[in-house]
Amino acid sequence: MPFVTGRRALPALGLAAAGIARAQQAWNPTRPVTIVVPFPPGGSTDVTARLVAERMAPLLGQNVVIDNKPGAQTVIGAEAVARAAPDGHTLLMSSGTTLTINPLIGRNLPYRPSDFAPVVHVATLPFCIAVKPGIPDTLEGFVAHVRANPGKVTWGHNGRGSFNHIAGALIQERLQLDWQDVGYRGDANQMNDLLAGTIDSILVGGATGLQVERSGRAKIIGWTGETRLPNLPNQPTFNERWPGLVAVTWFGLLAPAHTPPAAIARLNAAGAAASADATVRERLLNEGIVATSGSPADFQAFLNREAERWGPLLRRLNIEL
Repeated sequence: MPFVTGRRALPALGLAAAGIARAQQAWNPTRPVTIVVPFPPGGSTDVTARLVAERMAPLLGQNVVIDNKPGAQTVIGAEAVARAAPDGHTLLMSSGTTLTINPLIGRNLPYRPSDFAPVVHVATLPFCIAVKPGIPDTLEGFVAHVRANPGKVTWGHNGRGSFNHIAGALIQERLQLDWQDVGYRGDANQMNDLLAGTIDSILVGGATGLQVERSGRAKIIGWTGETRLPNLPNQPTFNERWPGLVAVTWFGLLAPAHTPPAAIARLNAAGAAASADATVRERLLNEGIVATSGSPADFQAFLNREAERWGPLLRRLNIEL
């Protein structure tokens, strides 16, 4: 084999690097891409996933299908993706419950945050409180009602350790409320109970809250975001009355760890374009969801900040999954 001098090796290395770059740019899905949603159909995570998938499909040149795998506080769906082949064809539409809350409160989880590769931060979601008729329908009136009836006012959430349960625990601690929480498997069941009048209030994502309000049989009285939603300027936030009382979850796409960087880059481009699409952003906002975007590195930095933010509260409240 002929000896290659350093002077001659430089062009060879340049050609190799160019070849690698072309290979990375050339990654394309060879079959439909599956987005696993670890919640039942109909909730905010599912709504977000379906809107994004619809827009991503033509950008990827493949169908993007939704696979709902609810259960065990999103553990079932997350574990399925963590164990999937890292080839870019299986993604997780995670919420804050899955990769912010569960790792902080769960024991013996079958997955770790390091089992996933961030793809794109898709959206953020403030929660809303909706109440049945007969319950005070202003934020301050509701808080006063809970205080006047300790242990009697019920509120629904998606199960112990879910992000909206944690948000409710934050509200309870900050406002020193004694209210009775009731866990459900997904938004639909608690929505039905609120409309039937068997529960007083629910703390849910905007898709569910707006749905029950549009029915005319319940009313949203406030949101947990930092500011009011631009399309709902008359609906207040807790933060306006009690500064710093903010609880916002998030949605984002992640792939199994060790998915090739070329696949991550292509999926990020498609996901970011989907969340930036004007129609998608408008439809999400109509569901109380605020579209975001960014690089995989941006998403990882966000995940790190969320863990640092919620860890002290969860340790203080001693909440376990």
